Amino acid sequence: MTKREYLVAFLGGFHGRTYGSISLTASKAKYHEGFGPLLPGIYHAPFGHVADLRWFDEVLFDKLVPAREVAAIIVEPIQGEGGYVIPEDGFLEGLREICDRHGILFVADEIQSGAGRTGRMWAVDHWGVRPDIVLTAKGIASGMPLGALVARAELLEAWGPGAHGSTYGGNPLACAAALETIALLETGLVENAEVRGHQALAGLAPLRSRFPEIVRDVRGKGLMIGIELDTREHADAVQWAAFQRGLLVLEAGRSVVRMSPALTVSSDEIETALRLFSEAVAEVASAA
Repeated sequence: MTKREYLVAFLGGFHGRTYGSISLTASKAKYHEGFGPLLPGIYHAPFGHVADLRWFDEVLFDKLVPAREVAAIIVEPIQGEGGYVIPEDGFLEGLREICDRHGILFVADEIQSGAGRTGRMWAVDHWGVRPDIVLTAKGIASGMPLGALVARAELLEAWGPGAHGSTYGGNPLACAAALETIALLETGLVENAEVRGHQALAGLAPLRSRFPEIVRDVRGKGLMIGIELDTREHADAVQWAAFQRGLLVLEAGRSVVRMSPALTVSSDEIETALRLFSEAVAEVASAA
């Protein structure tokens, strides 16, 4: 069988600072700065629309690389650094079908979207798609430094003893934190993320009609919420105006402000955040 040498990554893919993952980054050029030359054999594909799936047959497999040489397709089920973009229904399902048809591994990058963030344990669960490999970090250990690769047994067992290791992976303290975090996720935090997410989205949705001159979209699942502004400058201004009121939000993509509170957030805390964020948007809109 021909050796599989290529990875296909989607826009907004890995944003970590290790050499391999930097090669997959596409959300911002600054993540590439100072890390070249990057690893070869990585292609970036369009994201999010069912119509985009034609790119694989019409461009990738036809013009760039044979399907039999593609090792894996790596995708964020919901884009993080790319702007909190949610794919159309049918997109991830179609991607799974492409992988099955050609014997390609489906890898879900759940580093931002996983560990209950979207109201499901994994964001990919919203579409009923089963990945071959799931990548997780960040929330899986409540802030302790830990990442994890979860895969089908036959994939991991094929490595053999000693084939993979990490100097900084799996220390006892971080693993203990992860076990406690998983227990909390399984006993209420995932459900809380779903309920509080509905509350937040319902409170943010009116911003589009109140401030149509600067608010372009409000979207999200669970507590992974993005508010898209018309320009990067207005996104900067909203972030700063919120900070001055004691509310921490962060930009993503070109002009999106992300709202991603702790999964323990209460109803009252969401209401306070909605009030402060609305005040911040009103301030920026009045000066626009």
